[in-house]
Amino acid sequence: MIDPTLAPIAALAIFQVKHVVCDYFLQTTNQILNKGRYGHPAGLLHAGTHVLGSIPVFLIYPTRWPIALLILALEFVAHYHIDWLKNDLSARFGWEPKDKQYWWAMGLDQLAHQATYIAMTIALVLVNR
Repeated sequence: MIDPTLAPIAALAIFQVKHVVCDYFLQTTNQILNKGRYGHPAGLLHAGTHVLGSIPVFLIYPTRWPIALLILALEFVAHYHIDWLKNDLSARFGWEPKDKQYWWAMGLDQLAHQATYIAMTIALVLVNR
């Protein structure tokens, strides 16, 4: 068992690595192009990849299955909608990488994902007291 003082930092480190792997290395062109289409399977698959990537954090915080599944389900919903909103707004307003609004949306998207990981870590700390 990891030192309880270091466990939240370790969990956040896992989330950071997972985020880079899932958002930048595993994400396909199809997912990038279709995350802004609500309900498109590519966006659902991308969010599901993030959920699978989060499972190793439960090695640090062993959690009862119902609670773990709830945390992962909430991550799926949050990740899916964060990505969908950024992509929908960018498409709706025609924002491209040359536009500052595109980068504002990208920055807020990444901030929202990080806030999700902080919330997940807090939940894991609280349920494992």
